[in-house]
Amino acid sequence: MSKDSAKKPSVATYADHEVINPPNPLRKALSTVKSMDPNDDPVARAEQALVQLSGEFSAWMEAECKRLDQARCAVKSKGFSKATREALFHAAHDIKGQAATFGYPWVAGSADSLCRLIEHTPDMNRIPVSLVDQHVDAVRAIVRESTRPEVLGIADELTKRLREVTEEFLTHENRDRPDYLEGILAPPLAPSDQSF
Repeated sequence: MSKDSAKKPSVATYADHEVINPPNPLRKALSTVKSMDPNDDPVARAEQALVQLSGEFSAWMEAECKRLDQARCAVKSKGFSKATREALFHAAHDIKGQAATFGYPWVAGSADSLCRLIEHTPDMNRIPVSLVDQHVDAVRAIVRESTRPEVLGIADELTKRLREVTEEFLTHENRDRPDYLEGILAPPLAPSDQSF
C-alpha cells in the first residue's frame, strides 16, 4: 500500500448507500500485547497500581489545596484578570475532578460550587472576595479534617451553605439574562452521588 493511499478514505458503494471508512493514522501507534498468563487482569493491575500510589494521595491533595490558596491570593492582590481567573478556576476544577480518586470525595462539592461561581458570573469583578475566601477555606478545612469521623456531615453542611450563597449570588448577577439563568439553575440531568 502506498503512503498516499493510506491517507485516503476507502469507499464501499452499495445500491442505496455508500460506506466511507476514513483512515486511522493512530492504528500504527497501537500495539497488541498478549499476556503469557491467561489469568492476567489489566483492571486488577491498574487497581493495584492505585493502591501503591495511594500513600501519595494526601500529599498530592495538599499540593492542590496550596495551589488553590495561591490562586486565591493572586486574585486578592491583583484582582480578577484572565490569568488569575483561569488559575483559580483550574485549581478548583482539578480538586473537584481528583477528589474521589485521591480519597476525598466530600471536598468535590465545595470545589464545584467555586467553579460554578467563576464560570457563571458575567462580571468577575463583582464577585466578593469574601465568597471566594469562603470556598477556598471550606475546601482546605474539609481536606485538613478528613480523618475526623464526622467529616462527611461537616462537608455536607459547608457545601450546602456555599451552594445556597453561590446560587443566590448567581441569581442576582444574572437577573437580566433569564434564559441563561434558567439554564444554570436547572437541576442536573444526572443524579448526584448524595441522592443514593
